[in-house]
Amino acid sequence: MSELIISVSGLRGVVGDSLTPEVLVRYVGAFAARLGATEAGRPAGGVPPRVIVGRDGRASGRPLADLVTATLQAAGCEALSAGVVATPTIGILVVEKAAAGAIQITASHNPAAYNGIKLFGPDGRVLDALAGADVAAAYREGRTAWVAHDRAGGRQQVSDPHARHLDRVLATVDVTRIVARRYRVLLDSNHGAGGELGERLLRRLGCDVVTVGREPDGRYEHPPEPTAENLRELGARVLAEGCEVGFCQDPDADRLALVDAAGRYVGEECTLALCVRRALDNPSTRGPIVINLATSGVNERLATAAGVPLHRSAVGEANVVDRMLQVGAAYGGEGNGGPIDPRVGLVRDSFVGIAQVLDLMATTGRTLAELVAELPPLAMHKSKVTVADAPLPAILKAVAAACPDARADWGDGLRLVWPDSWLLVRGSNTEPIVRLIAEAATPALARELCQRAEDIAAAI
Repeated sequence: MSELIISVSGLRGVVGDSLTPEVLVRYVGAFAARLGATEAGRPAGGVPPRVIVGRDGRASGRPLADLVTATLQAAGCEALSAGVVATPTIGILVVEKAAAGAIQITASHNPAAYNGIKLFGPDGRVLDALAGADVAAAYREGRTAWVAHDRAGGRQQVSDPHARHLDRVLATVDVTRIVARRYRVLLDSNHGAGGELGERLLRRLGCDVVTVGREPDGRYEHPPEPTAENLRELGARVLAEGCEVGFCQDPDADRLALVDAAGRYVGEECTLALCVRRALDNPSTRGPIVINLATSGVNERLATAAGVPLHRSAVGEANVVDRMLQVGAAYGGEGNGGPIDPRVGLVRDSFVGIAQVLDLMATTGRTLAELVAELPPLAMHKSKVTVADAPLPAILKAVAAACPDARADWGDGLRLVWPDSWLLVRGSNTEPIVRLIAEAATPALARELCQRAEDIAAAI
């Protein structure tokens, strides 16, 4: 049996194996129990808590959405069904509908056999660590909030769930200037949740759009994570179609990778860096930036050049958002292609990336390749090592001892920082492995940093 993966903001697993109806009902019931419903099925004001329910395009999504909706109703909640929508859209709907929370049915970039749920609070962001831990504890303890037959919640359908999200994204860019450029673009939604809103957004921006995987049926044309290896054939399609840029989303459309006009994979790290550059170029959005410990130092150099403070959080969207709220950040995100623009929402958002990359191209008059070439030149390398029998603290301590010339940050695993490079060593939350990420002036130097850590870990 596969392992159920429980994270800060929800869970995911293999449908019919680790993710069963029983698991889903218990977890959704635990979530509903903290939304304010009393034993009588109503909070103090007498109105049942409203909860948004959405899903990505996976084939298992529809029956799981029915199960989640019925569970919420049995817990006295009013379920608002949004259908197939992107994860960032869910966050906006929570605020728009004054909901008590939301459940997005998705397994993000995991293979098709997986599905799961991502939980949102009333502020339209994924649950923070404290709230997520409370739900996980309630699930393990079997705490639920079932109500009597006459207290069951109702169900409503959300009409045009994409409209408000579209308006918010468009409000962050110069629509007229982008429309004037008449860009030819490729949008690869890979049969996930991003196709409808992505196409609507691009057509509102005056683009000639080539769509790939537009229908949200979960029949992935390539592995769902938007990495260089998985998008090789798509790069050739961008070149063959004569497109100026390719936008590649993951299944729930909170991540965005880029492909330039020559069909070269630009990647996810550059998505955030280009969006950060654009934010820093504009006085109205120039302000503190928040990224996580694993995100490229390119953003740090851009912020330093602009005279703006940059803060790093622990890895994970919830941690980035926590830090953004703490410092009053103007912009943030993670290097997995997830920009977060607070003017739109507090969720990683591929549509923000699409619109703002086009805006940067239109404003500067440069191609995507030219913009990427202007970014500070740094190279990143990622690897992992299996450590089934070695304690993680001993590995981290040994790596730190072997690098006395580096500044050590113990906020999330071990991050070693040198003047022109860094190395992050973190244990996986779901596998007996240590993840290694390094960034340096050249690919060879980044690989060397990871290899040194691998050798130390293997010797423990």
